[in-house]
Amino acid sequence: MRRFVPSATWQSLRGYATGRRTRLSATLSLEHFLQRARVLSLYRTILRATRRIPDPKTRAETRRFARDEIERHSHVTDLDHIRYLISTGKTEWESMERYIDGL
Repeated sequence: MRRFVPSATWQSLRGYATGRRTRLSATLSLEHFLQRARVLSLYRTILRATRRIPDPKTRAETRRFARDEIERHSHVTDLDHIRYLISTGKTEWESMERYIDGL
């Protein structure tokens, strides 16, 4: 027998999956949408690559640093600045990845 769960309660239970915001505050332009996808792609690449870091503490610190940097710049809306940040992030990650591969 299924138990009835009120709508408000169900949404609070589901909160873990959606975070604090359930919708974007404004509609994104196509270019902003594409840049957001590039940021998420870079972040996923970093998270996957950190699996190769043998030390669990260093791995966690690297993941935390990547997340903090993305959150720190989440307010940026200028497309040129977003492109610059993505480019800089990729360059920094590539240099870090060479170091990881040398371990």
